[in-house]
Amino acid sequence: MGYLLKNVSIIDVESEKVIHGSIEIQGERITQIFHGEVSRKYEETYDMQGKFAIPGLMDMHCHIKEGFAPHFVASGVTAVRNTAGNVIELDDLIHAENDAPTPCVYSADRMIDGAPGLWGPTGIANFVTEDPEEGREEVRRQVREGAQFIKVYGLLSKPVMKAVVEEANKYNLEVSCDLIHSTISALEAAELGVTWFEHASGIVQAMYPGWHMQAEGFDIDWENINQDKIDDVCEKLLAYNVKLCPTLTVFDQIQLLPDSWDPENEITQTCGLTEHWKELARHEKMYKEHMGFLTNSIKRIARTYHDLGGTVVAGTDSPAGVWTFPGMGLHRELELFVEMGLTEMEALQAATNKAARSISLEQVGVIKENYLADLVILEKNPLDNIENTKEIFKIIKGGKIYDQKAILEAVPSKEYLEKKSKEFEKKFTVVS
Repeated sequence: MGYLLKNVSIIDVESEKVIHGSIEIQGERITQIFHGEVSRKYEETYDMQGKFAIPGLMDMHCHIKEGFAPHFVASGVTAVRNTAGNVIELDDLIHAENDAPTPCVYSADRMIDGAPGLWGPTGIANFVTEDPEEGREEVRRQVREGAQFIKVYGLLSKPVMKAVVEEANKYNLEVSCDLIHSTISALEAAELGVTWFEHASGIVQAMYPGWHMQAEGFDIDWENINQDKIDDVCEKLLAYNVKLCPTLTVFDQIQLLPDSWDPENEITQTCGLTEHWKELARHEKMYKEHMGFLTNSIKRIARTYHDLGGTVVAGTDSPAGVWTFPGMGLHRELELFVEMGLTEMEALQAATNKAARSISLEQVGVIKENYLADLVILEKNPLDNIENTKEIFKIIKGGKIYDQKAILEAVPSKEYLEKKSKEFEKKFTVVS
């Protein structure tokens, strides 16, 4: 008979209403939502009086690894869009059971870049080429391995980008781009058929032709960037129906460093990345000069595109940058969405139903009958204050009820991860 979540306030992100009722869950699915008294008997009934249910959250830009995958679910993030890595390495996560204490993974394979490669020569997470035909073949290889979209990177030339998009289109795969370090503008990439613009990148290049991260001779007031230019480029991008994932938190954390995080938070203190970030933070001045200045301009770009009716979703780039905690970083992203002018409901939608719809994921992102039972039960109403998304009581993943502590106990050991890493390297050597 399953179980019942009784007397819970349901945040309906579709109707934008709060519905007081009860949720019946059988197996991995929501089977019925009641709006009155429930007489049916269940194996378990949980009284959720005073609690709030939201759909499981989605981080639409991250770089997940098995070692910190449980931290996403412990933070209420039940699905992620992995924007480059290696699908062979992530095979166990991608094919995990729906009720596993790891998020559903929608993933690209290694990013396709131009020479000499922003992350070095061809390796497990990037493919470097100047040859359009090699780009096409890499797309075909990624399709065979199970990539769900294609990612192109900052040094890729227009001819190779064009070839990659054309090849991806043959397999109905969208192409995502990171143009932060590119000389190609968002408008040029959109004309080639690129669909996703990570970090809202390439838009500054479209507003200020000739500008790129290494360009000299540009005197741009980043705190007071020209709104007319933003409007013009965003309106043109809207005609291509592109999608933006601004990843505000990765830029914002460069300014804040660790100062926005509670040092007592068990989730942020157990992800195993703190020493890595401390080392990166030694280069604080370089980070702020090369990335931090973009924070306010990207906020304004994202807000403008949202107000025009464009698709803007929430993602973090976790664990890239500094102190972008897996899972918890998304809560900071939602706060930044509200700071840039969205309502609490709109911020939630950017990480739930609108996020799911943007990648055609069905039966997630909404608390609805016959949908997967991926929910987060909160102690406080997130519509009163978006920071309340961090007040997590329980997480439900594929119908299984978890508390945060139990999920963190599922973090794999260092020895296990080292063994898996060696196995992956052998597999990748065979197929690359």
